[in-house]
Amino acid sequence: MGIADLSAIITEIAEEMRFAEVRGKVADYIPPLASVPHTKFGIAVVMADGSLHTAGDAEEPFSIQSISKVFALTLALGAVGDQVWKRVGREPSGSAFNSIVQLETEQGIPRNPFINAGAIVVCDVLLGRLEPREAIGQLLRFVRELAGDDSIAIDETVAWAEQETGFRNFALANYMRAFGNIHGPVERVLGVYFHFCALAMSCRQLALAGRFLMDGGRVGAHRVVTERRSRRINALMMSCGHYDNSGDFAFRIGLPGKSGVGGGILAVAPGVASIAVWSPGLNPSGNSHLGQLALERLVQKTGWSVFEPRG
Repeated sequence: MGIADLSAIITEIAEEMRFAEVRGKVADYIPPLASVPHTKFGIAVVMADGSLHTAGDAEEPFSIQSISKVFALTLALGAVGDQVWKRVGREPSGSAFNSIVQLETEQGIPRNPFINAGAIVVCDVLLGRLEPREAIGQLLRFVRELAGDDSIAIDETVAWAEQETGFRNFALANYMRAFGNIHGPVERVLGVYFHFCALAMSCRQLALAGRFLMDGGRVGAHRVVTERRSRRINALMMSCGHYDNSGDFAFRIGLPGKSGVGGGILAVAPGVASIAVWSPGLNPSGNSHLGQLALERLVQKTGWSVFEPRG
């Protein structure tokens, strides 16, 4: 596929999304997210050859929310390796992203690191070696280095709003602490978690930051993680990256991906492309309605699904 062909495809998809009538519902339980216009849509694709293609609102920063869990997990695996899996599982939850139901029967061990409970444990893992300010700074430096962009920042207004409204997350953290799976003070752990979720990035920045998962753990000549670890993170994104909508995402799109309630999705076509889409309206499972539709259109037109025959 030529550069001109891909640019035309992305432009066509953005135009279709611009006129879509059904756009989903913006996450209104976090006040700063409630004010984001539902008309927004952006897409960015970074190819393995380094070429970048964008359309729509691809340069506008948005709250990446749970997409940050991919970068937090990568840092935690770098810090303690497979010790992470003693405290968090690797299975789809089949439940809402903020559900507490399974924690009682499974002794405070979250199903995977991409639901809220699992990501809170990952933050606690990082705080086993760092102070909260250091952990927040480490994640921010990490995504800036991955994207090659020092303008990436944390939206303190969003972080504060999450602190003020995150009652379910406080419940999850306290419940896991009761089982001994949160070691640090809950307020400190959640302070880090809320700041991670408040990371603001554009589609362009997010697609650039995801390149290491597209290229076997590398960004150019720089190795971020081993090829084996990159493959395993992608596997978790495929099976667990969209909460109780993960199976449908794999069925319709067939790419590893991670969504956030800010309306963003990071998707990876291994060896081919790193893709970011953003549209703030969500489906009932908390995933971007138009973001998923746009990715479905993209794989239909490009054949990038991992389930497509190669060669």
